[in-house]
Amino acid sequence: MKNECGKTRPIENPYEIWIGIGRFDGWTWKVLKKYQTPENEASNPYARWFCAVSSPFTFGGYDYGDTYIKDITPYARMVKGDADLRKVMRQDVDKQNVF
Repeated sequence: MKNECGKTRPIENPYEIWIGIGRFDGWTWKVLKKYQTPENEASNPYARWFCAVSSPFTFGGYDYGDTYIKDITPYARMVKGDADLRKVMRQDVDKQNVF
């Protein structure tokens, strides 16, 4: 499967937006690039995304950089995902006859 999130997007149009929950309330991760396909991410404990991150410590701004996926997904929920991207990925899965 091709990595449909391999090109860096501007902060105004991220692939996904994750909002922190619990002790991470006030944090926002905007995923601007993914380096691997979801299948490869699942088997790589060091898989990372390029993100713009806002927190109580960025004073209304964003810090940019690579973030381990394992440091986001347990502490946040996805509130925005690219609908076109999900459709393309769904078609790729259907072609593989996984289900």
